[in-house]
Amino acid sequence: MKPPDPSKSSLTRVTCSPYATPFLRAELEAMGHTIQEEDHVSLSIGASLEDCMALNLRLRTALHVMWMLARFRCPTPKALYNHTAAFPWETLIPNNAYFSITSNVENPKINNSMYPNLVMKDAIVDRIAKHTGSRPDSGPEKDKLIIHLYWKTDRAWIYLNTTGKWLADRGYRRLPHTAPMRETLAAAVLMGAGYDGSTPLLNPMCGSGTLAIEAALIATNRAPGLLRSNYSLLHTALDITDQWEAARRGAKKLPAPKSIPPIIATDNDPYAIDAAQRNAKVAGVDHLITFKVCDFADTPLPDQPGHIILNPEYGQRLGEEAQLIPVYKSIGDFFKQRCAGWQGHVFTASRELAAAVSLRPAKRTPFMNAQLECRLLSYELYAGTKDPAPAAQP
Repeated sequence: MKPPDPSKSSLTRVTCSPYATPFLRAELEAMGHTIQEEDHVSLSIGASLEDCMALNLRLRTALHVMWMLARFRCPTPKALYNHTAAFPWETLIPNNAYFSITSNVENPKINNSMYPNLVMKDAIVDRIAKHTGSRPDSGPEKDKLIIHLYWKTDRAWIYLNTTGKWLADRGYRRLPHTAPMRETLAAAVLMGAGYDGSTPLLNPMCGSGTLAIEAALIATNRAPGLLRSNYSLLHTALDITDQWEAARRGAKKLPAPKSIPPIIATDNDPYAIDAAQRNAKVAGVDHLITFKVCDFADTPLPDQPGHIILNPEYGQRLGEEAQLIPVYKSIGDFFKQRCAGWQGHVFTASRELAAAVSLRPAKRTPFMNAQLECRLLSYELYAGTKDPAPAAQP
């Protein structure tokens, strides 16, 4: 096998959370890429390692960017070892490096999910030891170089996970508060709501501020990957320093509007607002967000309408849902009484609580939040009552 060439295009798999593929597709196509393959948690494109640098820096809804190194027929663990050992790992992994292996295995002959990882690790270190006389270290930590195996029946694909820890770890959320929304999910929710930064954004019940911070990043067209410095691709033996610096310069030069409409984040918990302000400061967008301690119903509304997004609790323990019904009823009252002309959105995993809003959603967009299937319920809010019918269950 040939050593990897950073300038050459290779099938690149960009992963995301379930239901996030429409938003990831839009991002990739906006960057000029053509989708070649798709499943429920990934999209594949042709990309060079240099392209992968830009993807890591600029994508908002992706989790990992996987650059394919090899693919082959793989009926047995022995075949996996032999094909892996045939790859010139000494050109990719420094012999004093630390690397880890992750895998996705769908093979009926494999009943121990860690076994393929061990086979691959042995093949890689044996190959490097043979050619350099030294063996790199390997283990479970994911903060250095990561090699990923996808093995389905009798076919295998080996990728360089160019990202490392997933892209949801932007690096700004130092104070998470309670049940924080993942950054990539927040970006997808904003896109699902139709927010593009051209209208005001209100985020009552803001918690640690993730939605408001991601909104500020979208509104200013800032590349979210610039907020972190550690990527798996930077731990390879490849001479890519110049390309990486060029990618960062390009990400910093993305066109941005001269001004943005208001972004307002409120919460009735002073600690939540303190956490949100500190997180926004780390992200460099605290000056773009107005924070206020108040009940969600007292959130100040700018004259120009825009989007209001609430992510209330949705009660996962017995009896909690009943206690939250008044909260959701109050959200519906807030929408009806104060928010005419706005687009209202409620993110929830509970059909019963959603019904308590007593408005019919114009759109229901599915998402996964950890292991919970959720819906972003979007409401067109009119003066008076356009549709008196209560909300159908999401």
